[in-house]
Amino acid sequence: MNNILALDLGTHTGWALRSLDDSITSGTEHFKPQRFEGGGMRYLRFRRWLTEIKQIADGITAVYFEEVRRHAGVDAAHAYGGFLATLTAWCEHHQIPYQGVPVGTIKKHATGKGNAGKDETLAAARARGFFPEDDNEADALALLHWAIETQEV
Repeated sequence: MNNILALDLGTHTGWALRSLDDSITSGTEHFKPQRFEGGGMRYLRFRRWLTEIKQIADGITAVYFEEVRRHAGVDAAHAYGGFLATLTAWCEHHQIPYQGVPVGTIKKHATGKGNAGKDETLAAARARGFFPEDDNEADALALLHWAIETQEV
């Protein structure tokens, strides 16, 4: 059994972690820029959070993240790029393999439709016995299940 971390990157990062005992925990972590901090601080807080998750989990074997190709706006694209750069550099530093998975692949696996909406993804997570706080957590859970069921991890 491996510790696997699945992430839906963004200001509201959805996460799901399968631990060595096969238990799954999940949630949403918020990285909104604070009023008086510089633009890079959200990424430092994200990196610190990744390190905390790694310590709590007693290590991470692999990281999967939602690979977004289109964004609603320029700010969202810039934020995603910052989170992605921070994540991949952190994984390289800790020698943790990582893989991006296209949004459509995750949605199709979870719901049967590659263009499923937020409500359908939330319903799919609930059907598996989870009660996600929001669609970000639901996406991370869907990604984690995709990884477990298709990647031999």
